[in-house]
Amino acid sequence: MDKLIALNTNEVVAFLQKRPQDFTRADLLSFITEKGIRMIDFMYPAEDGRVKTLNFTVNSLQYAETILTEGERVDGSSLFPSFIEAGNSDLYVIPRYRTAFVDPFNEIPTLCLLCGFYDKNGEPFDCAPHATLTRAEKAFEASTGLQFEAMGELEYYVICDESDLFPATDQKGYHESEPFAKLNDFRRECMDHVAKTGGQIKYGHSEVGNFTLDGKVYEQNEIEFLPCPVDTAADQLLLAKWVIRNLAYKKGLDVSFAPKITTGKAGSGMHIHMRLMKDGRNVTLGADGKLSEEARAAIAGLMKMAPSITAFGNKNPTSYFRLVPHQEAPTNVCWGDCNRSALVRVPLGWSSGTDMCSKANPLEPAANKDTTAKQTFEMRSPDCSADIYQLMAGLCVACRIGLEMPRGQALKLAAEKYVDMDIHQAASAAKLATLDQLPTCCTESAACLEADRAVYEACDVFRPRMIDGIVKALKAHNDAALHREARGDTKLMRRLVAQYFYCG
Repeated sequence: MDKLIALNTNEVVAFLQKRPQDFTRADLLSFITEKGIRMIDFMYPAEDGRVKTLNFTVNSLQYAETILTEGERVDGSSLFPSFIEAGNSDLYVIPRYRTAFVDPFNEIPTLCLLCGFYDKNGEPFDCAPHATLTRAEKAFEASTGLQFEAMGELEYYVICDESDLFPATDQKGYHESEPFAKLNDFRRECMDHVAKTGGQIKYGHSEVGNFTLDGKVYEQNEIEFLPCPVDTAADQLLLAKWVIRNLAYKKGLDVSFAPKITTGKAGSGMHIHMRLMKDGRNVTLGADGKLSEEARAAIAGLMKMAPSITAFGNKNPTSYFRLVPHQEAPTNVCWGDCNRSALVRVPLGWSSGTDMCSKANPLEPAANKDTTAKQTFEMRSPDCSADIYQLMAGLCVACRIGLEMPRGQALKLAAEKYVDMDIHQAASAAKLATLDQLPTCCTESAACLEADRAVYEACDVFRPRMIDGIVKALKAHNDAALHREARGDTKLMRRLVAQYFYCG
């Protein structure tokens, strides 16, 4: 029995008894026939980061085969207005078979597939999010001989009517249980539906943030995924947001992935964990159980490129209301072990050499299981305003740059940026003074991207017109003075929150 397939809740995987990466067109046609699929939906991210959908009725098996083989054409100028003009706007959308799943919301049996964009010459559209990430992934492996894997943490607020029963403690919602957390069952349903779309979930829980505002309860939740190839990680985050919003809408709830909803309360991030793989083995840890030279070099690359990475991961003005001191959100370019005040955190690993399971369960004999696969390093600045594919591509580029540096130079940079305590404590003042800061607004982020653009454009990863479009969009926010203005103007803050409430 293939343990990667057993118990998988994706209906296509369960029926075919195949891993998604092994799906063929014949497999999908068999599934369509046997399961009475009546519709096929093509899904794809556009420039605004949201999922777009094109519906097909399965008129015949021949038409289903045509759809799966030839795809369809769409108006690229509506999907990517910054990169495509109306005078030459057609693009093809071609399904990626490994992304197939059954729509968990539609009463009509519907097979959904994520698509890639292709131009009139049959080549991947150069400014398409997924194509950019694919180029970044290939450049990383070609340069380093390693594979880049990632997984995300989705933080979001669910909003419902206020209740007097078992009130939650303000800003103390971390891992809270019912009845003090009112929306845990909703999160469980979300997780189940995400799994049906192919999402490989690690866990879910109630997060720190909870508060009441205008008679509504805001409860923060988090769903975290398992590491996988970086393009699959991006697909899973894209679909998870689509699932959570759809389920909320059906249940009469509201959901926001906005980085900041109100001042003084926890913001929502989209932390990205990364690991370096070689021949199926995680090389983030060395033989001594400590962070490997490769991992420290990759972190050095993240330190070098961190300010401009915000151009991909923090795309609207409210992003920078989250990136403030003392809110478990980073403001300075540094990294550390188990340190949530740092930009890059190396989470507690399973490297003690002790079998804790046998200690907790005396009937279980101690095992010498290799747990190094679990080790990651985590970038804490991004939020859900990000274009997930651009962000993952940017992180991939940054880690590649670190690994391409002369090893001694990379390790020296990593050592200089390492912090061993809360960076905002008085004892860290001297160290803090030596650290670069992240941008404080979209305008600064755009300037950082312009300064670093040659790095992202190298190896043909980010195309120049994509960088031009990102810079233009960031500058258009004209938000250099917003922090100062909003500090004394609650109406302005509310307008900003309302404007970006459904971002990403």
